[in-house]
Amino acid sequence: MKVDGKVVVITGAAGGIGAALARRFAAEQAAALVLADLDGAAASALAASLPGEAVGVEADVTSEEQIAELVGETLGRFDRIDLFCANAGIITGAGLEASAETWARTWAVNVMSHVYSARAVLPSMLERGRGYLLHTCSAAGLLTAVGDAPYSVTKHAAVSFAEWLSIMYGDRGVKVSALCPQGVDTPMLRDGLGQGHIGAKVTAAGGAVLSAESVADSVVAGLDAEKFLILPHPEVAKYYLHRAGDTDRWLNGMRGLRDSLA
Repeated sequence: MKVDGKVVVITGAAGGIGAALARRFAAEQAAALVLADLDGAAASALAASLPGEAVGVEADVTSEEQIAELVGETLGRFDRIDLFCANAGIITGAGLEASAETWARTWAVNVMSHVYSARAVLPSMLERGRGYLLHTCSAAGLLTAVGDAPYSVTKHAAVSFAEWLSIMYGDRGVKVSALCPQGVDTPMLRDGLGQGHIGAKVTAAGGAVLSAESVADSVVAGLDAEKFLILPHPEVAKYYLHRAGDTDRWLNGMRGLRDSLA
């Protein structure tokens, strides 16, 4: 999967990993970029700063209607979507005290937005016999997010949904990748560290904190190799194996890491 000449949609595109992907895909000479974000003005400003054809639009990923409109308008303008990046995500920093509203909002952004985009874009991809879905899931979806129950649960669900899509449609021309970075130098992590969230501390202590641009480099390489798991932090693969090989030992180790940073 080469980005060169492709029509790409990115949600959560105005900042962090989404913005880094937009800049890198533009450098890779994507045919067109559609940058969607709740902050439409910021998405439009980013689009205006990029070389090549790019457009910024306002979209709430928790609205299936708005996602359907995003896909429909993109198909109407460019006739195809080669790569859809479901990248929007939120954290909570909350545990058992998280309200029902917090759980619902996190589920809507981190999981249902992926469902909505897949529903909207898959028919045209299947009709053409090719397409690519990139879902930003987080290493928390393979391991856990200490201190943030809604984030941990929803990111596990996001990985599971990406796996399901790959199984169901991978032999029909639609490829799927789950992007699972650990610590990334974005406002999401910086704000968590600033507020003293234990989950942010564990993330920062678990490996290198990469730039969003470095994550975008890993995405380009992962798409080129058509890998399901794109792991900007190679150590995540080791942690994932440890977790599967001896879950009790891994849980004990995570408790120790939690206590050392509390």
